[in-house]
Amino acid sequence: MPELIEVEQYRRAVDVLVGRQIDDVVLPDPWFVKRGSPEELRASLIRRQITGTRRIGKLLLIDTDVDGPVLGVRFGMTGLVEVDGARPIGELLYSSIRRDPAWVRAELRTGGGSLAIVDPRRLGGVELDPDETRLGPDAATLTLGQLTTALASSHAPLKARLLDQARIAGIGNLLADEILWHAALAPDRAAADLDDRERRRLQRWIRATVATLLERGGSHLGDVIDARRPGGLCPRDGSPLRRATIGGRTTWWCPRHQR
Repeated sequence: MPELIEVEQYRRAVDVLVGRQIDDVVLPDPWFVKRGSPEELRASLIRRQITGTRRIGKLLLIDTDVDGPVLGVRFGMTGLVEVDGARPIGELLYSSIRRDPAWVRAELRTGGGSLAIVDPRRLGGVELDPDETRLGPDAATLTLGQLTTALASSHAPLKARLLDQARIAGIGNLLADEILWHAALAPDRAAADLDDRERRRLQRWIRATVATLLERGGSHLGDVIDARRPGGLCPRDGSPLRRATIGGRTTWWCPRHQR
């Protein structure tokens, strides 16, 4: 599923459209437009020039003109982009590798190409001028002060806090398990219980894990991913991994070294 890693790959691919004019907007699935109507979105974007791309967590932002609207794209669990007919990521974990025209939920047509949003399960969406303030700081650039604020006074499980996009933007299920495995922290600990040393370690591993998986090319390419299964053993110390549901998500961790 697309986490920060995948959405950053999408952003880099979409960046080739900067400088092009939007000639048409095709919205075959009105439900996919999350605020306003498809007609309003089309009227706002047609004849606008794409001036830049940004990302906050899992939210892709496409800027238009100096005073133009911003198009926000969320990808849910199975969303992909196709830029000029090519996909920067061929397939996602838990998604289909089929190419079904019915799965194209939105398309920007530009001179010489297009941007298509493909979403088999319809869990994503597009909207104009999304409220960027609803998201916490981006995990890729998270500072120690920002992490401390996100964890402060929270008795929620540590993993649940990391998954809260209003606190820290971009961390999904696979990324959270990988970060906590490296940081040697149990996902079921109360978030506010970490001491200064543990918070510093966690902040370093959040940024290091994001950087490593960006280089590798996917959230599913972490060091512990293959062990996240019944009978899986910790790659560090060989202990059987524990499984539980934390923050509404299936969670795996090593009870020996993650405390």
